[in-house]
Amino acid sequence: MLNRIASLFLPLLRLLLPAPGRHRAPGSPTVTAPREAAPPAAVAPLRVPVRPPVLLRGEDVPLIRPYVLTEAERKECRERRERRGRRRALWLAVHGVDVGPRRIHGMEVAA
Repeated sequence: MLNRIASLFLPLLRLLLPAPGRHRAPGSPTVTAPREAAPPAAVAPLRVPVRPPVLLRGEDVPLIRPYVLTEAERKECRERRERRGRRRALWLAVHGVDVGPRRIHGMEVAA
């Protein structure tokens, strides 16, 4: 029974709803008028010149151990860390979180 219903509706659907795109059956009516081809571009697009990669020579790179710090660099890192902690505490205070000192008069204080 289903095959007979399908065989009745299939030609009707093909007539009313033709297949879209380039896979349309030959001889079926077109839905829209075919578009005209676009004219070829007269001017070629600009090309950006590519620079060759810069190669590093071994003589140009100083051989140092980055984990060894001088006393001045160590002091600078400590100051940066303290500054970052103060900024974080200020930001948290603005948002209602108290991160006050852990030690008051030498006694450990619960946060």
